[in-house]
Amino acid sequence: MKGSLMVAADTQTINGQTRFPQDEAARYGVEKPLPAMVRGACPSLSAPMQTGDGLLVRLRPSTPGLSVRQLRALAEAAEKHGNGLIEITARGNFQLRGMRPHSMAGLAADIDRAGIVPERGVAIEVPPFSGLDPSESADARALAGRLRSAIGSLDPKPLLAAKLAIIVDGGGQLVLDELSADIRLKAVISSNDQLWKLSIAGTHATAIPLAVLPGEQAISGVITLLDALAAIGPRARGRDLDAASLKAQFPALPDLVHSDTALPASAIGIVALGKEHSALGLRPAFGRIHARDLLRFLDLAETAGALEIRTGPEHSLLVLGLPGDLAKDILAAAADCGFQTRADDPANDIIPCSGTGACASAHYATRKAAADLIDVGADLLDGSLKVHLSGCTKGCAHPSPAMLTIVGAATGYAIVVNGSSSSEPVAYIHKEGLKSALATLGKLVRNNKAAGESARQCLKRLGRDAIATALRQG
Repeated sequence: MKGSLMVAADTQTINGQTRFPQDEAARYGVEKPLPAMVRGACPSLSAPMQTGDGLLVRLRPSTPGLSVRQLRALAEAAEKHGNGLIEITARGNFQLRGMRPHSMAGLAADIDRAGIVPERGVAIEVPPFSGLDPSESADARALAGRLRSAIGSLDPKPLLAAKLAIIVDGGGQLVLDELSADIRLKAVISSNDQLWKLSIAGTHATAIPLAVLPGEQAISGVITLLDALAAIGPRARGRDLDAASLKAQFPALPDLVHSDTALPASAIGIVALGKEHSALGLRPAFGRIHARDLLRFLDLAETAGALEIRTGPEHSLLVLGLPGDLAKDILAAAADCGFQTRADDPANDIIPCSGTGACASAHYATRKAAADLIDVGADLLDGSLKVHLSGCTKGCAHPSPAMLTIVGAATGYAIVVNGSSSSEPVAYIHKEGLKSALATLGKLVRNNKAAGESARQCLKRLGRDAIATALRQG
């Protein structure tokens, strides 16, 4: 690998961050990381997005899940009107690829005939098992419904950013803690009342808490934040809000507020929902499946008794209604149809974007790189961290920071440690050096991990400079 990687010699360390000179970035075709990204509207049936393999449609059903019949109709429509590729996003949306302008009317008609109603308005996300999981602290779906009604009744309607996201999370096994949101409501444990922590701008770990409120006051609190965003402008996001001034409008935060801290279950595999019910969690290989393979699986699942399919964290499909004694058989069948079915599958730790061929902005074949990572860098994939393979600096597949992010550019790659695709990298590598770099990172963990230490803990202890040095030396 020597000669295929270059770490800028005249870097600077400012507040613990390594800064690279712009001419060094330009030399290897790496775009200058941007301090912020302004994203456009979400691709939809009425406004699909042109990308590398045709028009892209993103669809979020307004119902908690789809029947087997509805999902079958969606898969058939994806193959009939597009290239048949279906993706499940990190936020649980369906993406249908390869449409052409003349096929859009037929696609919309088939989706309408199936009784699938796309969600409109502000995106309000809840855990997929809300209302079904006896371990959740509160029914997030019920509160989200009241919140949606409150927003719908606003007059005049606030003009908000197209990708504004609200999360309402009642806890339980499959939570949305890792997803970023502009506004979050998280159920908290109280001996006297059901309360919700209201926060802005981030994941559960990074969002700024503003208040802890009962349900109806929490809804009013969200409306207050939407009004504040509308006052800033139609592109305003949670990060643009003034947290200090907003806190003054709410009761003081209690000294001790404990959220539901139970370790969440993986979305992949068999997920117990109480003593008598369970769900089957499947992940299309790297978040993508062809309609033909999905249809083959749906035939098997329906025969076994499946009643409903929901989407969930980790790009997952969640199958409800299967008898417990058939779950293992259906898991095996799902693997044959192209699904990841094990919670400990190393592939679960890799988040690739669509990559070249599918996305016009991508600079490399991310799914090929994912396969290479499993082959030569498996020591990284112990479940303790995510590796984000981003075809460009936009980071569509994983906007939040990851322990490792590989960002594609015109003539090479940027290696980012504990950051997002737009963060400053620790190193640049040439186009032909990616597989060797992945092997080097795996070897670094294998040779330096202490007893009982995870790959994430090892990399964090070694730090950015040690990782850059290892990549430089190969």
